Amino acid sequence: MGRFFLSSLLLLLPLHLLLLLPLLVSGGDIVHEDDQAPKKPGCSNNFVLVKVQTWIGNKEESEYVGVGARFGPPIVSKEKYANRTRLAIAYPADCCTAPKNKLVGEVLLVHRGKCKFTRKAKVAEAAGASAILIINNRKELYKMVCDSNETELNINIPAVMLPQDAGASLESNLRNGDSVSVQLYSPDRPLVDTAEVFLWLMAVGTILCASYWSAWSAREASIEHDKLLKDAPDELLNAEATGVSGVVDINTTSAVFFVVIASCFLILLYKLMSFWFVELLVVLFCIGGVEGLQTCLVALLSRWFKRAGESYMKVPFFGAVSYLTLAVSPFCIAFAVIWAVKRRIYFAWIGQDILGIALIITVLQIVRVPNLKVGTVLLSCAFMYDIFWVFVSKRWFHESVMIVVARGDKTGEDGVPMLLKIPRMFDPWGGYSIIGFGDILLPGLLIAFSLRYDWAAKKNLRAGYFLWSMVAYGSGLLITYVALNLMDGHGQPALLYIVPFTLGTFLALGRKRGELHNLWTEGEPERICPHIQQDSQ
Repeated sequence: MGRFFLSSLLLLLPLHLLLLLPLLVSGGDIVHEDDQAPKKPGCSNNFVLVKVQTWIGNKEESEYVGVGARFGPPIVSKEKYANRTRLAIAYPADCCTAPKNKLVGEVLLVHRGKCKFTRKAKVAEAAGASAILIINNRKELYKMVCDSNETELNINIPAVMLPQDAGASLESNLRNGDSVSVQLYSPDRPLVDTAEVFLWLMAVGTILCASYWSAWSAREASIEHDKLLKDAPDELLNAEATGVSGVVDINTTSAVFFVVIASCFLILLYKLMSFWFVELLVVLFCIGGVEGLQTCLVALLSRWFKRAGESYMKVPFFGAVSYLTLAVSPFCIAFAVIWAVKRRIYFAWIGQDILGIALIITVLQIVRVPNLKVGTVLLSCAFMYDIFWVFVSKRWFHESVMIVVARGDKTGEDGVPMLLKIPRMFDPWGGYSIIGFGDILLPGLLIAFSLRYDWAAKKNLRAGYFLWSMVAYGSGLLITYVALNLMDGHGQPALLYIVPFTLGTFLALGRKRGELHNLWTEGEPERICPHIQQDSQ
């Protein structure tokens, strides 16, 4: 099964999107083009997301998400204090001149354009409106600010911008003669959501388990290597010639090549993103998930079913397969198929996380960094890749390519499947906290290497590198969450924070302890071969 897994691994590696992004409910992203606009008296509100609950007649309907303006009074945070008010269309629609229809406390629905936001709000207030909803001319939300030369900003009604699709829906209902009412309020988001805590524990725990499994396998292989070297050196040479170790060591060339391939694949995803393409990604994810789950289960169950794990039979295309693997495979396939079919239901994130974690752990068991040099090249390239496709790509594509792909725009899906996700259970805005596979997998390769080195050098936790690498990774991920909250929930490239913490700690400790050269080139402590040691006695 190893050859089949590696073939699917080659397909899936470019999909490990290096991304951390919370997905909010239907409001979309807030465009940050007006961040430089100065605050002034009458125009100093913080930007907040606003819930717009709607009623058609007396029946409660859709809830939309808008963004409050920098001007006007603050929007109430408690639903019980928010008034349910009738909605009316402005005539003319842009509300740059006084509306022709009479208003008595209604919320006015207007279109963006032809005059300033503050002008629309002043005109609506003068006409008797109690609030103004401005329909954006595109899907995203826009921060409504004041011009630097504006004065007399005594606006006393709240202004909220709605995304284009939400505004079009409300306008359609009004033009059909329906009675539409709205309720505006902006509930406070918790400073720390439990989803972020559990996602942090999930990421750290995945690397912890994968590192110990990798180190244990390396130690078992080393013991077997020494035994063969001592008892039958010819057999060892034959085993090395056939390459049956099942472990793939990354070199510097493949580390750079990975980033190039990942970038090409990301552009392909961006250009071809559609419903059918996401379905293809789901199939690929299921293939990798089945292989990962199967590998993890076989490794765990082989302790209790050792004979079944060591008995093999030949299977066409797959070669020699253990009876334990044959017994476990149907369950893994059924699990992945059920998740794929039911992935749109609320609890489907559990199955996605199980398959994803199993795949990451298996990859970290099979793919290894041989020394610190390769680890440094890999993480440095991934660091630049992450920053480029989250931030710099906006200059050429007019939007963040990484965020658009992860969000699954134009697909009707809630993002691509190559992510770990947990619902924000105590967040009034709902949505998910998510982390890309690459934010766990790539630092995990270096951290797993640190534990293998510590065990080979017989270092304890405090004197080794693994403990400090884990602390650095956890700290870097924690700082990512802080940055995420400070940036209005905008997606952050997690490796921007994780790589300096993890790699910087490893390099600093290696240099301080005088082991940097050995870590950089050899990747393992010096040791005496058993047969040489025996002869010297």
